Amino acid sequence: MREAGAARRDEKQPAHPRHIGIFRALQLGDLLCTVPAWRALRAAWPDAHITLIGLPWARDFARRYAHYLDDFLEFPGAPGLPEHEADADAYLSFLHVVRNTGFDLLVQMHGSGELTNPLVASWGARRVAGYSREPARDGDDLLLPWQDHEHEVRRFLKLAAALGAPSQGEHLEFPVHADEHRAIERALHGVARDYVCIHPGARYPSRRWPSERFAAAADAIADRGLQIIVTGASQERALAEDVMRRMRHAAIDFTGRTTLGTFAALVSRARLVLSNDTGMSHVAAAVRAPSVIVSSGADVERWRPLDTGRHPTLWHDVECRPCAHLVCPAGHECARGVGVDAVVREAARLLDRETARAA
Repeated sequence: MREAGAARRDEKQPAHPRHIGIFRALQLGDLLCTVPAWRALRAAWPDAHITLIGLPWARDFARRYAHYLDDFLEFPGAPGLPEHEADADAYLSFLHVVRNTGFDLLVQMHGSGELTNPLVASWGARRVAGYSREPARDGDDLLLPWQDHEHEVRRFLKLAAALGAPSQGEHLEFPVHADEHRAIERALHGVARDYVCIHPGARYPSRRWPSERFAAAADAIADRGLQIIVTGASQERALAEDVMRRMRHAAIDFTGRTTLGTFAALVSRARLVLSNDTGMSHVAAAVRAPSVIVSSGADVERWRPLDTGRHPTLWHDVECRPCAHLVCPAGHECARGVGVDAVVREAARLLDRETARAA
């Protein structure tokens, strides 16, 4: 498989890459953290054709970034990668397409490279860049040393800079279309103007703050006269109902009622977001909605929002962080170590600050 890539690298390198591929076959928050690097690549090479290679769900997400991305190529999964079930026939079809696309530069933004660097190297680009736990140069390829606790936004900005694309800022972006704002205006008809989004879900139970604590914090916030809106994907409805059942105040259930775009529109209008360290955290940062984030199990230094004043992250340090388990086998101390009072204090600070600014 290496031969196709090696053959292409024997050809003369262009002065500037004409066709750049970005491999990031992960979930919402992961992609949002690489948007600043996309912005840097586009600024450095405004005439290049830039393609995102991602999971099927991300096709519509990529269209939202037409100012940075020109194309999307669906990645069907590959053996050894857990994010998407591998299909051998689909991967062979993908391999034929990617090898014939003619990438000048493939940027591996998927991870530390143990599995993905050999994979990307087989796709026939003239040059490959990424990270590796064993950094080395292979001709014109560029592999920077992987550091486990480096912040994800800064990690890929550093990679872009090493390629000749200086940073254009660390801020996240999530473009929301006018029709999505209008749809949320209709959905919010009759809802109090001042609302707070509570997002109790996360992909893994080990990354979730307990439902009873979300409920208690939501009630304390509602005591200030704010409407509580519970958000989440349709498969998180039982979790949302559990939180609302434990609350004293009535909450509005938006679980499963939004598209990705209308979800971002809803969040952008919120006075505050209370969430686990999950995709919601990065959406809130991208639309500049103040947020309080509870990090259970995750690598805080790698994933928390960079603007810690507007988006404080609370966590309880434990030796087993970052967690590799779907469900915590040890009492979930990382989650239970974050108290309701601490979360409510941070929420009150942000709400009071926003109120003072509006006065």
